This record gives sequence, structure tokens and C-alpha cells, in this order.
Amino acid sequence: MENLYISPDKTTPEVDFNSVTNILKISGESFPENSSGFYDPVFKWLREYTAGKPSFTFEFKMVYFNTSSSKAILDLITILEEYHNSGGNVKLIWHYEEDDDDIMESGQEFTEKLNLHCELIPYQD
Repeated sequence: MENLYISPDKTTPEVDFNSVTNILKISGESFPENSSGFYDPVFKWLREYTAGKPSFTFEFKMVYFNTSSSKAILDLITILEEYHNSGGNVKLIWHYEEDDDDIMESGQEFTEKLNLHCELIPYQD
């Protein structure tokens, strides 16, 4: 399967889904005008990728996201949870800048009721 890479711009995050290393990352800021237009290819790629039943790590390292991006992130996490519940092996890592309570709390809210393995990891910028 080909990797999915989307370069970041002023309003969209970097998407780096590598099917060789099995590390899928989304990082940066996300407030596109058309959130579904941006995230639809990401959902499509993830669904095709998980159909192959790989073991993988999914990492978020967000700096900022708006409400529509929050919905997209939650939808991505839902796909991961469904994958896990169907027997798939996935680890979710939520990175947040050490002093960014908003991003940390978002990670806590997104992951607190999940059955899959989740880690919240602070970093220093």
C-alpha cells in the first residue's frame, strides 16, 4: 500500500501515514475551511490500511485545531477504536506541548473511554 503524505500549510496539519514503518502521524495546526474535504482522503486511506489488519501506532501531535477538525479527530479515533474492537492491534499516542493544558485536556477527553492502548506524552518545544 502506498504511503499517504500531505504537506502542512497555514490551515492544515501534516499527515504522514507510512505503511512500511506502520507509524501514522498527524501534526500541527488544523483549521481548514473545508474540514471534510481535507480529512476525507485521510479517512479513506485509514480504512483501506486497516483492512489489511496491520499492527500500527497512530500519533497525534496537534498544536491547535478548530471545532470541525475536532470532529474529524474524534472520527479518526472512532475508526481506531472500531479497529481495536475487531481484533486489530493499534496504539494511540497523543503528544502535547508540556505547558499546553488545552491540548492535553483534549487528549484526555478523546481517549478516556477507549479500550485501545493510549498514551499522553508531553514534550518541550
